[in-house]
Amino acid sequence: MQSLAAQYKVKGTVYDSSRTYPLEAVSILNTRGGGTITNRDGHYEIDVRETDSLWFSYLGKPTMKFPVLKIADLFQFDIALRVPVNVLKEVIVKRRDYKMDSLNFRRDYAKVFDYRRPNVESMTSIGPMGAGIDINELIRAFQFRKNKSTLRFQERLLQQEMDRFIDNRFSKALVLRLTGLTGEEQSRFMALYRPSYEFTLYTNDYYFQAFVKEAFEKFKSGKSF
Repeated sequence: MQSLAAQYKVKGTVYDSSRTYPLEAVSILNTRGGGTITNRDGHYEIDVRETDSLWFSYLGKPTMKFPVLKIADLFQFDIALRVPVNVLKEVIVKRRDYKMDSLNFRRDYAKVFDYRRPNVESMTSIGPMGAGIDINELIRAFQFRKNKSTLRFQERLLQQEMDRFIDNRFSKALVLRLTGLTGEEQSRFMALYRPSYEFTLYTNDYYFQAFVKEAFEKFKSGKSF
């Protein structure tokens, strides 16, 4: 049976050290010998397994290796490289499309999102000869370590998806527009008053913006929720 881990992908963008300019033609390699390069927007995606590590190479200078299991967000593993200014080309920075990213995320990790622990119902199949046992499901039921690992990975992906949803709605642009905060003050405010996923999901725009404004008043007075 093919390992579920072979279906994983790591995606991201490679920038120069200022994190301003995306870099084209950066090599991304994994420990199994697979590789890819960044496109003109600095974007890359590469197939991995849980046991893999990745590293980046540009102008003959490789980075350290990054174990896949230690990458916090597999869908947006961005990295900055030290590059001489004279090798940078003019680039066009495109705005990320959250909805499209989310759809692609679900598509790329469909097997993990759709995973269900094997049970009596999934192991029972009905055919022309009546009810029987699905051998593949029976085998899968006894793959304890793999099942546990996949469930943990599923939880991790779900949490990443919720975090990105909050980031998209409780964005720096919105906080800047409603509060005028920038820099370290903005980061501190957003960390202190970051809303829950449930609140972000079910609150309409009017009440969500009211929440940000109320939080800002508390922030100015030194209070917290």
